[in-house]
Amino acid sequence: MELRQLEYFQMASRLKNITRAAERLRVSQPNITVAIKKLEAELGIQLFDRSQKQLSLTPEGAVFLARVEVALRNIQDAVLEVNDYKQLQKGTIKIGIPPMMGAYLFPRIFSSFQRRYSHLDVYLHEEGSVAIREQLERDELDFGIIIIPDSSSNLQLLPMARSQIVCCIPEDSDLAARKAVTLQDIEERSLIMLKEGSFLRQTMLQKMKAADVTPNIVLESNQVVTILGLVASGVGNAFLLEMIARDAPGVRAIPLATPVYVDVGLAWKRDRYISRAAQSFIEFSKDILSHQTDHAIL
Repeated sequence: MELRQLEYFQMASRLKNITRAAERLRVSQPNITVAIKKLEAELGIQLFDRSQKQLSLTPEGAVFLARVEVALRNIQDAVLEVNDYKQLQKGTIKIGIPPMMGAYLFPRIFSSFQRRYSHLDVYLHEEGSVAIREQLERDELDFGIIIIPDSSSNLQLLPMARSQIVCCIPEDSDLAARKAVTLQDIEERSLIMLKEGSFLRQTMLQKMKAADVTPNIVLESNQVVTILGLVASGVGNAFLLEMIARDAPGVRAIPLATPVYVDVGLAWKRDRYISRAAQSFIEFSKDILSHQTDHAIL
């Protein structure tokens, strides 16, 4: 049994598709197929039910996956710990950031961190907040900036800021003078939404459904600058966080009549080994928070 076989099996199980697993691991599809068949032959069991269109685990496969997840996580942690001893002055940190926060966070946090810890490499991955949480659960990221008010029991969370969701409208809109808007106010108006995987999108669609409001989505984008530019040009309205939209030129950021607040925080896997590089980032974030009167670094 080889480590590579276990990694191939794990990824195929997660994605429920051999082709997508091959793309994610950057290997050929036959390599994964052959490795899994060899693994099944060695174990003497069938790991996948191949009778359906979507790849699914057999009961035996599900039991085996649970053990494999733990084993691979322990191996990853062991490598991190050994590297800490081998390279005391080096290290890498992988951080997931929602597209809405990327341009806003980098100048205010990461540039300061890299000036203080120039020997550490920081890799940023832009994903929706929901997707980042899933990647943290799968040990694919060291940290994630998540816009989720209720953290998972598997995640440790360092609160950074609280912000409310606002409706962004053109400054010449007939709603511009309002102090607050209702979901009914924007029901028949064009909406520009963040793409799937965004917690904010998920939240607002749920709110509109509960209010029996049908959204008129005309465009989707994960580029906040693009969304704000489209709003300012009168293409449509959008829901964004107030701390990001409040100073946008040509845009009025109006609170919702029934306020919706979200907490933003730095999250990491609770049971994972924390490398020295990662610990440096946690301590840096705590240090900045301790010097902020409003306890917000965003």
